[in-house]
Amino acid sequence: MKTQSKRRPQPLSPDSSPNPFDILTEEIVCKILDHLHNDPFATKAFSLTCKAFYFIESRHRRILKPLRPELLPRIFHRYPFVSHLDLSMCPRVDDNTLNVISSTWKATLQSINLSRSRFFTNAGLSSLFVNCSGLVEVDLCNATQLTDLAASAIAEAKNLERLSLARCKSITDMGIGCIAVGCRKLRSLCLKWCLRVGDLGVELIALKCKQIRSLDLSYLPITEKSLNSVLQLQHLEDLVLEGCHGIDDDGLSTLDQSCKSLKMLNLSNCQNVTHTGLSSLINGTEQLQQIILAYGSSVSPKLPKVTSDLVKCLNAYSKLQSIKLDGCTVTWSGIKAMASLNAPVKELSLSKCLGLTDDGLSFLVQSHKDLRKLDITCCRKITYTSIDIITNSCTSLTSLRMESCSLVPKEAFVLIGARCSFLEELDATDNEIDDEGLKSISRCSKLSILKLGICSNISDEGLAKVGSSCSMLKEVDLYRSVAISDEGIAAIGEGCPALEMINIAYNDKITDNSLISLSKCRLLKALEIRGCLGVSSIGLSAIAVGCKQLTVLDIKKCFNINDNGMLPLAQFSQNLKQINLSYCSVTDVGLVALASISRLQNMTILHLAGLTPNGLAAALLACRALTKVKLHASFRPLLPQSILGYMEAHGCVFHWRDKAFQEEPSKVTP
Repeated sequence: MKTQSKRRPQPLSPDSSPNPFDILTEEIVCKILDHLHNDPFATKAFSLTCKAFYFIESRHRRILKPLRPELLPRIFHRYPFVSHLDLSMCPRVDDNTLNVISSTWKATLQSINLSRSRFFTNAGLSSLFVNCSGLVEVDLCNATQLTDLAASAIAEAKNLERLSLARCKSITDMGIGCIAVGCRKLRSLCLKWCLRVGDLGVELIALKCKQIRSLDLSYLPITEKSLNSVLQLQHLEDLVLEGCHGIDDDGLSTLDQSCKSLKMLNLSNCQNVTHTGLSSLINGTEQLQQIILAYGSSVSPKLPKVTSDLVKCLNAYSKLQSIKLDGCTVTWSGIKAMASLNAPVKELSLSKCLGLTDDGLSFLVQSHKDLRKLDITCCRKITYTSIDIITNSCTSLTSLRMESCSLVPKEAFVLIGARCSFLEELDATDNEIDDEGLKSISRCSKLSILKLGICSNISDEGLAKVGSSCSMLKEVDLYRSVAISDEGIAAIGEGCPALEMINIAYNDKITDNSLISLSKCRLLKALEIRGCLGVSSIGLSAIAVGCKQLTVLDIKKCFNINDNGMLPLAQFSQNLKQINLSYCSVTDVGLVALASISRLQNMTILHLAGLTPNGLAAALLACRALTKVKLHASFRPLLPQSILGYMEAHGCVFHWRDKAFQEEPSKVTP
């Protein structure tokens, strides 16, 4: 009997030279990589440690999101086992690129995102779907150039489970029919704004794709004819019919099918559907958990009314957890009916509901004390009474949105902090909240989103308390909260290390000291300081050095920011994707430096006094990832048409604005 020899550990890299990391098995190294996947800087640093780690990282990587299509040839060689490819940052993806993708990852590719890409045709898609038989998810949103020929190519993806074709406005029923016949395993399909798809296409999907779980038919010109087939889908859970104006009560009354598996129904902006049609549509549904009846547009000639008849349609659904009625007119009979619902309602959205008063809201929340999320944005008739009842009844609230509730006094906000200790989100924009209210809200230690825009009664004193107590804050909005100064921002910078987004626009007491304080927030991704006249390149430089994950920056009307601020951004802010430079003191030098940021996709450049046509042209050519640029119309005849044509051919869209220059106020010396 042969004795089995012990298997010797293999070196981590093909390089046979001695390496101290060879004592680690490949399995251990891969476990380390699994914990780094959310931090691209850490992954890159890991791969540069040694040849062994470089080798393993290249074979461990499964998800790729390349910055530019010209990087793809190098990527093909380095990463042989990619399963999820996101090309949303590559505006130009042609057929040749898809051909190479399909040959390189034919055995591993499972999903691809082409939602912001253009220039490919049905030929490229055909190659992709024929070769990559393992594809289960494809996003082709906004591909307005695709026709039924492309749809026939999609039909080759026999194992496809999730497909998004939102805004593919040239695809018709014929193309959807091809997909229905070829892609029998579809579980999720989005056809939003596919305006040439009607009843025939939807019926074919329903008849052929029996595994559908999620179906978005928003704004399609369909009627009840196709809904009968849709309701026969035995596994359908989410159905979105937003803006389907061809659906009405008369048609729905003829339905002879019910969908017992349905969990979510969205009938927003269906102006021709009342409680009668709703009752017919959801009759027999046993699993309904969420209903959305919002209009979504306040310009509608007649707002829907929440009456007792409407709410009674929901009485039979004991699993209902979320009701969204934004933009509706609420009646007292409707409130009483909602209060009597025998369902564990956890989320209630009444944003911009006309007719909602203290009496109605108080009566409602006392009947649904397990509410977790409540939206009463722009409900301008509610007062202290409502907040008192809400906070006393719904002590488990995690989200309260109450922007522009103008009759709610400052004293009411003290109740929120005292009684709703589980709060994670509070939107108090444009309200009377003051420092005492903020001090009370600081008791909500789990708070992650706090919006205090246009709150003139708050100051550094209250904000400092929040900063010292709410360490989990990720998003803070202080837009036009004019009493806030460096002291309050310093408390946020010191006490909120998880901060990802902050808006301090149009606060004239903010100076470079605020930005220096915020530079301690290493996770900061979005910073809006437009109209902060006291900030300069000094503060921006601190942000660039400290906040290397910054992706969105708005410095419009920061007149004291110049080229000295752009140079550190170019050096340290390599994740920057979007910037607004309008009215700054940046010249050709700063803009060209900024163009070296490889991820930069979106720039707004209006009224830069130091910018010349030559400098702008040089910056545009250097910025290879650009997809959108806003420029003043005066530059259009001054730029060579060859450059504009080149940029547009590579996927960049120009928006020309003929906006008059706004006079600069006296500069604030930092």
